[in-house]
Amino acid sequence: MSTTGATADPLAALGTLPGVAESVESMRKAVDRVYGHRVMRRRSNEITAEAALRGARGSAALSGADWALEEVRRRTDFSGDEEARTMGAALRLSAEAGQLLSIWRQSPLRVLARLHLVAAASKEGEVGRPRQEGEPVDEPLVELPLPGAAEVSGRLDGLSELIIAGGSAPALVTAAVVHGELLALRPFTSRNGLVARTAERIVLIGSGLDPKSVCPAEVGHAELGRAAYLAALDGYVSGTPEGMAAWITHCGRAVELGARESTAVCEALQRGAA
Repeated sequence: MSTTGATADPLAALGTLPGVAESVESMRKAVDRVYGHRVMRRRSNEITAEAALRGARGSAALSGADWALEEVRRRTDFSGDEEARTMGAALRLSAEAGQLLSIWRQSPLRVLARLHLVAAASKEGEVGRPRQEGEPVDEPLVELPLPGAAEVSGRLDGLSELIIAGGSAPALVTAAVVHGELLALRPFTSRNGLVARTAERIVLIGSGLDPKSVCPAEVGHAELGRAAYLAALDGYVSGTPEGMAAWITHCGRAVELGARESTAVCEALQRGAA
């Protein structure tokens, strides 16, 4: 998105787009439902751990590794084929997200570099830094035109400035913009989708909306499906008010579905079935 314009708080302006306020309210009710569940008072750590696992599975599914949840639980070696490596990267990122909250608001670009380093699990020269001009990008899901390195650098700087400045925008709006911008830019040579969805989670946790990380949006994105995900992303990339609103509300629905998933986990634990 463009981070320049007449308004001093462009993220807050996005919160006024048609349908966005309703999406924020609907999402908040779903999140409150999880946090109000009696199981959360006694076993929140278990819900957090389960949400992390299910979130990683959902994010990996969108990046081409659509494994059954029980297969993810069972496996201990994720160093085999590309699907296994993708799943391993998603699990590592899910574990890393909560460790970076204190750094995010001061240095978001440092956090993004760290996320890519964790996802890539490599010491190659292109890992942990934005790609340079001419470097290829391995991101088969997203087939949008690839911005040049100079544009990537400028827009990352703009995004960083918005995050550091803060503002009055709802957490959903900020999270959706961070997610959408990283997918549109694909700033790294690989694993951009996994990094983008993890960054969305960090915003939702750090904002206080989901402090215990029990509402994994990745679950919802996967449930809504790749086609809907990419169609909503097209709206974001268009930059039109309608397109931006469609992307933000899509992300809101994903958080709702993640919250619903954890509510079901709470109910299963309450029944003694999980």
